[in-house]
Amino acid sequence: MRLLCAVLVLCAADSFAQDVKPVPLLSPQTEIGRPLMQVLKDRSSARSFSSKELPAQVLSNLLWAAFGVNRPESGKRTAPSAMNWQEIDVYAATPDGLFLYDAKANQLIPVVRDDVRSQTGTQPFVKDASLNLVYVADLSRTRGGSAERDMYVAADTGFIAQNVYLFCASEGLATVVRGSIDRPALAKAMRLRPDQRIILAQTVGYSRK
Repeated sequence: MRLLCAVLVLCAADSFAQDVKPVPLLSPQTEIGRPLMQVLKDRSSARSFSSKELPAQVLSNLLWAAFGVNRPESGKRTAPSAMNWQEIDVYAATPDGLFLYDAKANQLIPVVRDDVRSQTGTQPFVKDASLNLVYVADLSRTRGGSAERDMYVAADTGFIAQNVYLFCASEGLATVVRGSIDRPALAKAMRLRPDQRIILAQTVGYSRK
């Protein structure tokens, strides 16, 4: 019976990914925001979040700032990438499920229907915030020795996370980047392949007042 239940769960997840269409994002607003020096002054980490959802436009702007395409003619992005590997995938864990950010098409691709926010970190606040980003390295897109590769992967993730920090400081949102994750459990929940590695997660939302 337990095996049958597991099979049914896997089939349901596959059905969700196949049957639910990608969610188009609004066009990012690239002419908004505060001056960079003010944003750097206000950049900070927070660990108290309300459950208030991000508006659709804010979510679109946030994902574009994180790792969107800013040069359509070349497909290059808002964060640098070693040798243009673009190996970091940004997943969005929301109350409605887990989604993969497709920067080129500016849309969210459904992955699983489950709310996996509580599994994106060991801290209690992760389950309350409306959004947890998970940064996953697709190692099949990389080259070189493991030590050099890991250095580049870590740096590339850091660039994206800092973009999110700066966007949040500009827009009055709360955020914190996190490394305390049960990676094997989360990778299973996200249905990742062996050559996909969870690097960091980042909680984003409104401060609990």
